[in-house]
Amino acid sequence: MDYSKNIYKLYMIIFFHNLIFAYVIERLFWEQRGMTVFMVVLCEVIYAAVIVVLEIPSGIFADKMGRKKLLVISAVLSTLELVLLIYASSFIEFAFVAFLAGISGSCSSGAFNALLYDSLLISSKQNMFEKILGRINAFDFLAAMIAALSGSVLAKLYSFELNYILSVVSMSVALAFTLSLKEPPKDKGEVFDEVSEEGFKAYFNSAATFYKRNPRVAFMVINAMAIGACINYLDEFWQLYLRDIGFSIVFFGVFSSLVLLIRIPGNLMASQLIKHFREERILVFILGVTTVGFFTAGIFPGRIGIAAMVITFLVSGVVDPLVSGYLHHHTRSDIRATVDSFQSLGKRAIVLAVGIAFGYVSSVSDIAIGFVFLGMVCFLFLILFLKNIKNLENIN
Repeated sequence: MDYSKNIYKLYMIIFFHNLIFAYVIERLFWEQRGMTVFMVVLCEVIYAAVIVVLEIPSGIFADKMGRKKLLVISAVLSTLELVLLIYASSFIEFAFVAFLAGISGSCSSGAFNALLYDSLLISSKQNMFEKILGRINAFDFLAAMIAALSGSVLAKLYSFELNYILSVVSMSVALAFTLSLKEPPKDKGEVFDEVSEEGFKAYFNSAATFYKRNPRVAFMVINAMAIGACINYLDEFWQLYLRDIGFSIVFFGVFSSLVLLIRIPGNLMASQLIKHFREERILVFILGVTTVGFFTAGIFPGRIGIAAMVITFLVSGVVDPLVSGYLHHHTRSDIRATVDSFQSLGKRAIVLAVGIAFGYVSSVSDIAIGFVFLGMVCFLFLILFLKNIKNLENIN
């Protein structure tokens, strides 16, 4: 069976999954329906909490029962979320959508990369993982850029609800492509000898042991989690930042497209950067730039702050293919989704912890001060990384 077709289908799934015209006005739509910044952060906390609970079980399900099944569940729930948002008008309803989004996110996080890597592995092309993942992320950003440009214009001319209706159509196309995927076979590792007796516990223990035996990978992943958690809130709240400094909603599409476009080079360059620099050196540089970027955006709201945000988005594009590639090259096929889910779990746990403080700071002051707080979080991880980088590089 030709599993290489999975790669092209994953390109299409990512493209239509992110051709969401609602994202560019999401915060404004939620605010229009009565959602304050603190309420939005509470929804983010609910989303992160659901992932914390379900991330590992979903990864185990993906390894045990098949990655495609989990991806289909995720696509169905993602479509349902958008339908429900059209009619949402209270915190409870938005919180329920966040709950569903958490289930959807936990189902797809480990399964997507695992299916991609094993589809390449069966053709002995696993060394192309970073390059393919970078290209897939580029499709992600391209679709989001198209949606942002057109979505901001549509929002200006018509009601916000139209953006959500068109988004439901796009997500339905992504669901159709997901249903057409072929499940690649997995290499049977030592965990399969234990599954009949211990079930999920065997997968969990094997994945946990992997991180204990690979401290270099674990530390890389932890710092990538911190960067991803902070970028998450920059992604979520730049709309309110621009509004507070006086920009029109029409500019939102242009800015959203810019920050999406600017991340594409990082995704495409990751596979080349690791040929010339060690992964630790690349990641510590990114931590340094994001620290300065958040501080600058918070302290100098305006054109200087916008430029700092753009630079922060630029360097963040390298993180996903860089760290995901390193992780999967060191992981067995039979626990691939579970190990990847550990990574997503950690990120969401940090999102949960950082989000509570970020929401409080932003509510009692403003978004700009909230970005300063995110800069402090990145700075803390930068100091810890610098203290340990020499020891990490001596580990094979």
